[in-house]
Amino acid sequence: MNPRRDVPILLAAIAAIIGASLDGDGRWLHWIAKPLTTLLIAAMVLRNAGLRPATDTPSAHRTYARAILLGMAFSCIGDIALMLPFDAFVPGLIAFLLAHVCYIVAFRAGSRAGRWLVLAAALLALFAGINLAGLWPLLPNDLRIPVVVYVVVLALMATLALARAWSHASTTAPALQGARWAAIGAILFVISDSVLAWDRFGGGLPAATLCVLSTYYAAQYCIARSVR
Repeated sequence: MNPRRDVPILLAAIAAIIGASLDGDGRWLHWIAKPLTTLLIAAMVLRNAGLRPATDTPSAHRTYARAILLGMAFSCIGDIALMLPFDAFVPGLIAFLLAHVCYIVAFRAGSRAGRWLVLAAALLALFAGINLAGLWPLLPNDLRIPVVVYVVVLALMATLALARAWSHASTTAPALQGARWAAIGAILFVISDSVLAWDRFGGGLPAATLCVLSTYYAAQYCIARSVR
């Protein structure tokens, strides 16, 4: 753990979670802290990546880092859309969809076809199918197709992250560590989005905000840590 890096992220995340439970004027804390947390995590990617032209960072690592950084930028846009005082769920959904597309680009480069990809795809397809089957009667008609597309893209992102981690099990320690961070982050993202969906369309869940935001920030942090 790096206190100078991690403590500000943790404090901003706590402020965002606390602010989400406040009403009236107290909501300003959530409005500031929610995107700020994602930006702090993105800054960690920028520091770790060595994206300056003068660095000798390998091109594959730069491409990976840039894709992750762009995904963080789209996530920040999604953060802002989902906390607006009016309903901007669809723009937020699109922003996070684009974020996952960026993560897919990053994770695809290190994943390999084979039994691990098939196993990861089967597990994520089963989980996504169960969630969609339960949510389908609860979804408004105009949101069914967007939600299905989002779930497929989210599952593909997590599939590639898992397959990449499993297929790197015999590689060098730094590559394996980065792949594991990415896989943990992808699974946490799936959990966060699943809870968010059931809370929004299923009539509300206890402590949903705490669960959604804590797993979301943990997911982004783990994905950021995958950038070496």
